[in-house]
Amino acid sequence: MTHAQPTIGVLALQGDVREHARALEAAGARAVPVRRPQELERVDGLVIPGGESTTMWKLARTFELLDPLRKRVEAGMPAYGSCAGMIMLADRIRDGVQGQETVGGIDMTVRRNAFGRQVDSFESDVTLPALDDPPGPFRAIFIRAPWVEAVGDGVEILGRVERGEQTGRIVAVRQGRLMATAFHPELTGDFRVHRYFADLVRRAMEEE
Repeated sequence: MTHAQPTIGVLALQGDVREHARALEAAGARAVPVRRPQELERVDGLVIPGGESTTMWKLARTFELLDPLRKRVEAGMPAYGSCAGMIMLADRIRDGVQGQETVGGIDMTVRRNAFGRQVDSFESDVTLPALDDPPGPFRAIFIRAPWVEAVGDGVEILGRVERGEQTGRIVAVRQGRLMATAFHPELTGDFRVHRYFADLVRRAMEEE
């Protein structure tokens, strides 16, 4: 694998932009904010952070980013979505607002706010075998988090939650160059998810 430093954008419409940028830098990438179509054109991959998925969709429309995002994802740009970003990368949403749109790309059905409201936020261990370097569970932070209700045949399940009644719910997935988590790894100081994504971007750069 090439050790080239990828330039990875963080969609800077709302959410934990700085935290994702710091985690990407720790993972060996160059992180840049993306707010305009011309900025999107200059990145090797993109992180779509958490926030509020309906607001993010509307802001992407306002900034004329939604269609360029779809085109770049369809063309093979690696992308990673956390929390609301997972919803943005889903082909199908449940409990969305009327007319809510996504970027799409991952053949999955995601339920919005599945774990409850802000007061229901929690931490839980998640086993992520594909990211197990160093080994051990990932202590994940869930804030008004979605979960994945169904996936297509081409989607790899990377992790499930391990907590009470929610045990077994799908909270991390990958399909080709796209990946998503229901939780916020940028808030943990554990950079395994961002390293995994940065390596995914490097592999895509090699294949171009």
